Amino acid sequence: MINWILGAFAAIGLLFWVISVWWSQEPDAMSIQQLSQPHVKTTGYPTSTALIEVASTLLNKPGGFTANDVLPPSLFFDNMPAWEFGVLEQVRDLALAMRKDFSRSQSQSQEDIDLKVAQPQFNIDHNKWAWPSAEGEYESAIAAVARYRARLIDDNQADAQFYSRADNLRDWLKEVEKRLGSTSQKLSASVGQKRYNTNLAGDASASQSTNAPMQENVKTNWWKIDDVFYEARGTCWALLHFLKAVEIDFADVLEKKNATVSLRQIIRELEATQQTVWSPMILNGDGFGFLANHSLVMANYVSRANAAVIDLRELIAQG
Repeated sequence: MINWILGAFAAIGLLFWVISVWWSQEPDAMSIQQLSQPHVKTTGYPTSTALIEVASTLLNKPGGFTANDVLPPSLFFDNMPAWEFGVLEQVRDLALAMRKDFSRSQSQSQEDIDLKVAQPQFNIDHNKWAWPSAEGEYESAIAAVARYRARLIDDNQADAQFYSRADNLRDWLKEVEKRLGSTSQKLSASVGQKRYNTNLAGDASASQSTNAPMQENVKTNWWKIDDVFYEARGTCWALLHFLKAVEIDFADVLEKKNATVSLRQIIRELEATQQTVWSPMILNGDGFGFLANHSLVMANYVSRANAAVIDLRELIAQG
């Protein structure tokens, strides 16, 4: 009897392992150019398509959305939920930019009726599983963006617009810059380091709410090393698609600023972050030690992409 019970547990464990391996596979990159056909030349269609497709991938990939699952085997996952959160952060940033910048001509213009619905729905807690569930809200948000995209190509509806302007692109790139900077810092903290407090640097009159030490030790918890790594992978995967869409929608702006090649260099750095991880676990070697440190390798690509984003934003800001 005991052997039967042990055998059953072993079979269930093996089944869960196979499912976890299948569900933990990261989706391949998509071609925004192909997905936007035949309306690729309609301004805003590629970017809204990228938002729709990236968000839909969260829900429709093998295993679906796992971050809020309360039953095994996904209950025991951590890498895929971390990847999903990285993607979700980029989705939220772009949805906000589309609502307050890309779809509006001036600060006093009226916001789009569908993007006004979609943006807050993307911001529901990703761990929420009871009604309203995260998946349900994200599906509604995707549907709202799809309605906005449908109105973009409808000549009879002039209320849906996407403004390909240098200032709009610059504002979104500023948010991308902050997100990549934060991601790079978290990855670099895998080995632990002392950091100077630079919060008030550059402004003699600056102040902050409470006093903070001039130096602090920053180190990622050992149990969170792989979560930070896969969150960065998800962030870069989503941003890769959004930048490819931006290259299409803002082609004239980029060409005028002679900045197309700069954007393509950012895309190349982000593509490097999606290389296959051959190790069965995320290694955390020290600096130039014997073992590799996957987080530091990822941080290198992210930092290079972030530096290129800063250069691109400054280039676009020039007259």
